Amino acid sequence: MPELWYEDFVVGDVKDFQAPRAITKDEILRYAETYDPQPFHLDEKAGAQSMLGGLAASGWHTACFVMRVNYDCWLNRTASMGAPGIDELKWLRPVRPGDQLTVRRRIEHKRVSKTRPDMGLVSMTCDVFNQSGEAVLMQKHTQLIELRHPQGDPQPQPPAEAKEPPRYAPPPAPTRPYTGFLEDIETGAYTRLGEAHFSRESIVGFAQLYDPQRFHLSEEEARNSHFGALAASGWQTASFWMRNYVLTRARQQAQAQASNAPFAQGGPSPGFTHLRWIKPVFVGDTIVYGAETLETRATSKPGWGLVFSRNTGVNQHGELVFEFRGCGFVPTRAKA
Repeated sequence: MPELWYEDFVVGDVKDFQAPRAITKDEILRYAETYDPQPFHLDEKAGAQSMLGGLAASGWHTACFVMRVNYDCWLNRTASMGAPGIDELKWLRPVRPGDQLTVRRRIEHKRVSKTRPDMGLVSMTCDVFNQSGEAVLMQKHTQLIELRHPQGDPQPQPPAEAKEPPRYAPPPAPTRPYTGFLEDIETGAYTRLGEAHFSRESIVGFAQLYDPQRFHLSEEEARNSHFGALAASGWQTASFWMRNYVLTRARQQAQAQASNAPFAQGGPSPGFTHLRWIKPVFVGDTIVYGAETLETRATSKPGWGLVFSRNTGVNQHGELVFEFRGCGFVPTRAKA
C-alpha cells in the first residue's frame, strides 16, 4: 500500500532529495550512445571544443536521472497515477561525470480532478543542484496522485469510441537540403526524423533504469492501472525522439560531405516547454518522429542563433502520442 496520497502533499512544502550516488562517466556514455550520440556527450576532446566546455551528460539523460531520484526518494511510496507531461524544463549548466545531484521539490498548487474525484493534480517545481550548489536543471510539472478519500462519485464519461484521438497532419517538407546554418532553415517546414519500435524488452529495460513505476514494469500491474496495458515511460518516448533527431542530422551531414557542401554542427538546447504525453505508448507500437520549424532567432552570442520547433511522435494508427516545443542553438553564416 502507498504511504503518500494526494492529501499528504501540502502547497508550499519544500523538500530536498539527494541522489544516492554520483552520475558516472560510463552511464553518461551509455545513454548517449543509445539516445543522444552527439560528440560532446561521447568524447572528452569534442566536449572541450563545444559550447559545453567538456564532456557532459545529455540533457535528456539528466532529466531521466532526476526522474529516478524522484522515484527512489518519494514517488515509489506515492499513489502515483503518472504525469501528463512537463510544462517547462531548462538545462542551466552541464552535468559532468562525478556530479552529485540534489533535487529540491516545491509543491506549487493542487486540485482534485473535476471528472475523477479519486484523482488529484499536484503541480510542483524541481530545482536540481550539483555538489557545488550550482543549479543544473529546473523542471515544472504536474503529478497525478490518487486520493486516500475520494471526494464523491465519478462523473459519467462518453464512450471511448466517441472520442476522436488527436491526430497530426505534418506541414510540407523542406524545399532545400539542410545545411545547419540559421539563415538556411525554412520556417514552417516539417522533417521526418525516423521511427522507433517499442518492444516489451525495451520498455521494461528503460523503466528499470530510470522510471520503475509499476505500470512500466508489469503487465498485471499495468492492466489494473488507468493505462490498461504495459506502457512505455514518457521519458523513453522522448529519448527516442532525441535519438532520431541526432541520427537525421548525421545523415544530412554525410549527404552534404558527399557533395562537398558546407554543413554546420548544431549546439546544445537550453530547454523545452509544453511537453505532453498525449496517449500511452504500448508494447508493439511504432512511433514516427518529426520536427516542424516554428521560428528562427538571432542571439547576443556571436556566431549563434536559436531555432524553435514543434516536435511530435505519431503511432501506427496516425494518433498523436507525444509533442513538445523545443529550441536549440545553431550556427550562423554571418559572424558578429
